Amino acid sequence: MAAAKKQEQEAMRLPAEVLYQQELEALKKEDKGAVPPGWQMSPRAVLTFITGGKAGKLDITPKYIGNKRLVEMAIATLVTDRALMLIGEPGTAKSWLSENLTAAVSGNSGLVVQGTAGTSEEQVRYSWNYAMLLANGPTPEALVRSPIMRAMEGGSVARFEEISRCASEVQDALISILSEKTVSVPELGSETSARKGFSIIATANTRDRGVNEMSAALKRRFNIIVLPAPSDLETELSIVKKRVSEIAASYQLHASPPADEALLKVVTIFRELRSGMTLDRKEKLKSPNGVISTAEAISLLTNSMALAASFGSGEMTDGDLAAGLQGAIVKDDDKERSSKTTTRTSWSGKNIWTTS
Repeated sequence: MAAAKKQEQEAMRLPAEVLYQQELEALKKEDKGAVPPGWQMSPRAVLTFITGGKAGKLDITPKYIGNKRLVEMAIATLVTDRALMLIGEPGTAKSWLSENLTAAVSGNSGLVVQGTAGTSEEQVRYSWNYAMLLANGPTPEALVRSPIMRAMEGGSVARFEEISRCASEVQDALISILSEKTVSVPELGSETSARKGFSIIATANTRDRGVNEMSAALKRRFNIIVLPAPSDLETELSIVKKRVSEIAASYQLHASPPADEALLKVVTIFRELRSGMTLDRKEKLKSPNGVISTAEAISLLTNSMALAASFGSGEMTDGDLAAGLQGAIVKDDDKERSSKTTTRTSWSGKNIWTTS
């Protein structure tokens, strides 16, 4: 037990079901709602876990700050036999919401297929331990089950990240799984049928259409929910402040949290560059080609805290923020690096960015 606890403390990143274990246990204990087959708590308890609230005397921290109705729709989808797809711009917490929904519903968020151009159909269905296959032929022991197949066997939720980046044959492999809820293994003359509680949460990036556009047949197997960017300045400030605090605590950054003024400056810069104009809509700006999302703002602030803790006094300064600002906004684009369209004029003044 002590060794396991030490291993958790040394882990760079804990899965949601471990990070929020106390909250999940409290919610299950206080849960009075009907629990769907294969779930560990009721839909209302899952909603409380995601959006925040109380479980007895314990405060449940919000995992997703945004439109509550979207979260309700996502949870309701998982109650049915439909799969769920979360679509949005980069940095809109698609993966974060997917992980926490899976942790609350199934208690295991680790059954993940990471979509890339190199993802194969075997990673969706099954593969073989080729040493055992050559030695003994196709046997159940030589079968290597994919995360989706294991989720089907256990009646739990699997995650498919960046599904739109996969080749068409990989996407097509999901169609029969989502339609028939089975995976056939012809070599063994058997098939695995999904137990109640099985579902898939997929994510797709609207800025990266990937190798192939998703087919209409595949899209019909999903309920699609679009996660928007934070609608107003106050909401984005709340998200950034919360996540920066959590990440700083996780990595034990010995630096003071950023002041409200610094948070406001960073979020204002990112919102203005994202929209292509100042917040007062009086001046246009050239938006960078790269992604200017809430996630990049969080990364900028945490990196600035690490800089202040490691090489400064522990108090984050304007210089610490400015040092990482260009790298956060301007990616590997020579045109952007040489452009003088966007110029930083006053870090402490009201108008931070102007055009020239």
